[in-house]
Amino acid sequence: MKIGSLDIERGVLLAPMEDVSDSPFRRICRRFGADIVYTEFISSDGLVRNAPRSFQKLRIEPDEHPIAVQIFGGHIPTMVEAARVAIESNPDFLDINCGCWVKNVVARNAGAALLKDPPLMAAMARALVEAVPVPVTVKTRLGWDRSSIVICDVARMLEDAGIAALAIHCRTRDMGHSGSADWSWVARVKEVVSIPVILNGDVASALDVKRAFEETGCDAVMIGRAAIGNPFIFRQARTLLQTGQLEPPPHPDERIAVCLEHLRLLIEHRADEQRAVREFRKFYAGYLKSLPHAATIRRELMEFDSYAPIEERLLQYAEFLRTYDRINEPAIEQAEEAVQELQG
Repeated sequence: MKIGSLDIERGVLLAPMEDVSDSPFRRICRRFGADIVYTEFISSDGLVRNAPRSFQKLRIEPDEHPIAVQIFGGHIPTMVEAARVAIESNPDFLDINCGCWVKNVVARNAGAALLKDPPLMAAMARALVEAVPVPVTVKTRLGWDRSSIVICDVARMLEDAGIAALAIHCRTRDMGHSGSADWSWVARVKEVVSIPVILNGDVASALDVKRAFEETGCDAVMIGRAAIGNPFIFRQARTLLQTGQLEPPPHPDERIAVCLEHLRLLIEHRADEQRAVREFRKFYAGYLKSLPHAATIRRELMEFDSYAPIEERLLQYAEFLRTYDRINEPAIEQAEEAVQELQG
């Protein structure tokens, strides 16, 4: 997959996610193998008005590259001005959000609202391609609703407008995150355009990544919600793609260590410990998923408003898990032997 000077084979990307894909999380995901990361989506109006929250989202550390800045809006001149501001943060490329389905974005004729007016979407893309010196890409959905799936026509128009790649969340706007993503549309889009096509939607595991490449011929796969508190999914996907082998789940010690590292990075990034601790709560479920007594630990962690007690409790939990593993190791070995006998 080529986007400007980038050339990545079977890329596995971190999706732009509001209140999730900030700089600390992007850095963690890059370290675990995300080939490209995206910023949270940034309001074009906010950038033009010099809104502090919008500019905070433009903070990019050197170890985040390759990275795309994603902006959204419904007014072409404002989007052009915002794009010129956005590239001052030195992204590898600029992405236009044409897929966000939430009401307050759609009400501004932005995000997925542009699916109701493909010529406007294409005109916006062309204006940004002509305005900035970096590649421009688009992330969108299949259509406004299931009776108006327009993605093949939209893809042709966007390619003609000069975009470098197209990411497709394989649901319509009216579906939000409900129902099942229909990957078959990616294969259809691949038949009508020559630019790279990136698949997004219902990618929950390394096996899903492999299956997406095999079933659709997509050029890259984008992981969203499945990466929250689980940056290890990028390493697992890369291992599977390169070796054909599934690596074991990350050890609890590693999960807890990365969880704490992530929190420390967020505290440093925000320069406000209490705020960072509150914002981080969304990640506990992913980092602790399926571990013994994880629900109890999560409830305890939610009560803390500073780093020190969180670290203390998680390190205690890690020690408990080591003891738990030693106690249960014979039973695990017996279960594995039983499975082997059945397979034999």
